[in-house]
Amino acid sequence: MSRGFTGTGNISAKTGNTFILRSALILSILAVILIVLISLTVLSSNHLMNIDRTEVSNVPSNILPSYSTTSFESADGQTALQGWFFKTKDPISTIIVIHSSGSNRLPFGVQMIDMIEAWLDNGYNVFMFDLRNSGTSGGDICGYGYLEWQDVLGAISIVKQISVTTDVILYGIGTGCTAQLLAYDKLPDAGITEAELASYPQNIRDLEFDKSYITGMIFDSPAKVSDDYIKPLVAQHEFMGFITQFFVPYAIRVSAGAENVNLAADIARLPLPVLIIYGGHDTFIGADKITQIVNERNRLNSGITNSAMISGAGYLEEYSLNKNEYIEVVTDFLDSYFLVNE
Repeated sequence: MSRGFTGTGNISAKTGNTFILRSALILSILAVILIVLISLTVLSSNHLMNIDRTEVSNVPSNILPSYSTTSFESADGQTALQGWFFKTKDPISTIIVIHSSGSNRLPFGVQMIDMIEAWLDNGYNVFMFDLRNSGTSGGDICGYGYLEWQDVLGAISIVKQISVTTDVILYGIGTGCTAQLLAYDKLPDAGITEAELASYPQNIRDLEFDKSYITGMIFDSPAKVSDDYIKPLVAQHEFMGFITQFFVPYAIRVSAGAENVNLAADIARLPLPVLIIYGGHDTFIGADKITQIVNERNRLNSGITNSAMISGAGYLEEYSLNKNEYIEVVTDFLDSYFLVNE
């Protein structure tokens, strides 16, 4: 019996050692996988945030409406920005164009001149500028809207100084939708007390305008949540992107000190006129998802909502595919909600 007891003990010890070794091996493999995922996530997020700036197209001076070159600072007080200001006689309002990541102040290239001229002819000043790390503006990283909202506030601030209009209309394209919504959300509500205003950061208080200065918004291809602009880029262009697409947006947000924005919910609740334009064949954001945003917006604010799906267009292809329809849609929106305020 003594020898049998000793044998059982040896077997148990060997079994225990085998279990420990297997557990250690599994944990080691998991640790390696985790390290690889973290490394790939960091590499991909750095790559996406350090994209090359897109230079502004060379536009013949004889076809560009008269404009003034404007230099100003982002609301972060650290980023120098550049833009063009087009003014018309007796303007109704000023339209501020907010381009998508990887673009510049002429998001649709030289063809956008036709829309600028249409706006000017219909009584709107136009302000077009390069976000950080775009065109001729400063900055060396791209935040996919998570940093650029500060540039939008800087643009509104300079327009307030140089334009005679008493309000602005924001026009976000792609990730510009994220930037303009974040900018709006960072502003104080109209009519708050001095004590309530004191709770806002100093750079926001220094702007000396509130949400009421923004009287309308145009959204070209809004996503349901802001991370949805980053996930497809990772999945399509980054190594192991089919996995890291779930982590890279978070890494970019952490770098920018931001949170994921529920664009669908914010757009639905906006208490001002809204136009949503998107492509019927958008597989980047998903035309079906944007349709859901439109439906929810109409459910809550149908009386101050316009929308248009450009048939056959993919992501951000609506203007190039059917420029005339695009301009007409925007013009109808402006005529519907802003001419009455003249």
